[in-house]
Parts: sequence; structure tokens; C-alpha cells
Amino acid sequence: MARSRRSWAQLLLLLLAWPGACAASPADDGAGPGGRGPRGRARGDSSADEAVPRHDSSYGTFAGEFYDLRYLSEEGYPFPTAPPVDPFAKIKVDDCGKTKGCFRLVDLYGKPGCNAETCDYFLSYRMIGADVEFELSADTDGWVAVGFSSDKKMGGDDVMACVHDDNGRVRIQHFYNVGQWAKEIQRNPARDEEGVFENNRVTCRFKRPVNVPRDETIVDLHLSWYYLFAWGPAIQGSITRHDIDSPPTSERVVSIYKYEDIFMPSAAYQTFSSPFCLLLIVALTFYLLMGTP
Repeated sequence: MARSRRSWAQLLLLLLAWPGACAASPADDGAGPGGRGPRGRARGDSSADEAVPRHDSSYGTFAGEFYDLRYLSEEGYPFPTAPPVDPFAKIKVDDCGKTKGCFRLVDLYGKPGCNAETCDYFLSYRMIGADVEFELSADTDGWVAVGFSSDKKMGGDDVMACVHDDNGRVRIQHFYNVGQWAKEIQRNPARDEEGVFENNRVTCRFKRPVNVPRDETIVDLHLSWYYLFAWGPAIQGSITRHDIDSPPTSERVVSIYKYEDIFMPSAAYQTFSSPFCLLLIVALTFYLLMGTP
């Protein structure tokens, strides 16, 4: 279609630039009765011709320049397409502890050098003006989330989740924990959101205001909170129960104004922090120290 349009435009330019193509009609040229034009010029009156400006092929030149400007790019291709959208920028871990705070959760055997693409779970945060930018990534094909809690338990928590839906998109959703159940809240403070699902990982980036008008489901990030780390599967774009029975939490409250680079165990954290497992460890230790009767 573009080539056909260009061919017609070029044909038009040739007709416009062709000698005599824009010549005046007999009536305009003074060929009327008496050999005089509309203004009574005698045929062949050179002085009168010089006094009245005449159209020449400059119109064809203008049309050609307009065509080049309107339809051709600098490379000569018609109708240049819009520039490609930049792909999701990879999360940089070199800035952890310097210009942003990071939490890296690893397995029992530990991967102290893990990054946002290899940690079981990764979270970063940093201040940008009146916003906090969060980056999340987890080894899952479903969802990854961070919760802001006044204690280390689920219930009454503000939660931001990045959810991988059936169309391959990653959407940012806002939830509020009611006990062990997460209720989606339509009021979503996230903005400038982006996400990607690659290599069986959900990764996302978004901003949210440090402070918002009073709302019990959205905490004030000026204050310090315990961070809850969770991830798990999704069904038709809806989150399901997290992979770990009780999500790992930060050891202490987190301030968005303090940038640290913290490594934590993921599954092992829950295994050995479970009261039942601690009881087993104490019982086993007592048995080994006392010996058998």
C-alpha cells in the first residue's frame, strides 16, 4: 500500500514539473476576443508580462519537498514506524546497600552471591522523590509479593503483589491480609509499573507514594514496618497459597531511608524457625547430651 501510494505521488510530481503542465489556459493567456487578456494586456506586451508575476515549476519543487518531508524518513523509507519499546531493564544488584536496600533469600545451602535472577526471592527498595521504587523477583511462575506488617504475623497487612496471568503479562495488584486470607483492594497505589516473566521467574518494578491519604489498607512508608516475603503459584491470574507455610519476615523493622544488603535463608528460615522444629531440635540435643539409660 505504501509503495502504491508513493508511485502515485511520484507520478503527480512528474506531471507538475513537466514543462507546460502548469501553462495557463487560452483565456488566461490573453487569447480571448481581441487578443487581450482579462486585464486588457495585448498579446506579446513584454513590459506587461514582466509586471505580472507568473507561476513556474517552483510549485513542483515545493510539492516534491513536501512529499519527501511527509512520507519519507531520512533513510528514504516511507512511513517510519514508532521506536521499539525498551525491554524490561534488569535489576542491578551492584547498588544494593549503596543507593538502595536489598533482601536476598536463598535456600538451605546458601548462594551468597545470588542476584535478582538466581535468588529464591529478591526485593529492593529506594527513594525517588516522593515515591519508593520496589523491585521484586522470585523463582515462580505465579506471583511474588511483599507485605508491610506491624508484627511478624499475617493479618492486617498491606501487600503489593506482582501476578503472572494467563496472557503472559505481569500485573501489579494490591491486597490486604485478613488473617491468612489475602483480599484484593481496588485502590492500588502502584504506578510506573512494569513486569516480565522469563526463565520461570516473575520479576517486576513499580513505585508507590511514601505517604497517601489516610487508608487502613495502605500503610505510611515513612514509618518502619516488618517486611513479609512471599511467592507462590497462580491460577488463571489469581494468586493461591504461598509456597511456604509461613512467609519469611525481616528480622527487624525496615526503614526506607536505610539501605542495607541482607542475605536470608528462604526455606531453611521457616524450617528452623517453626516452633515444632525447634522443639524437636531441643529434644534431640537433650537426648544426645544425657545419653541413653
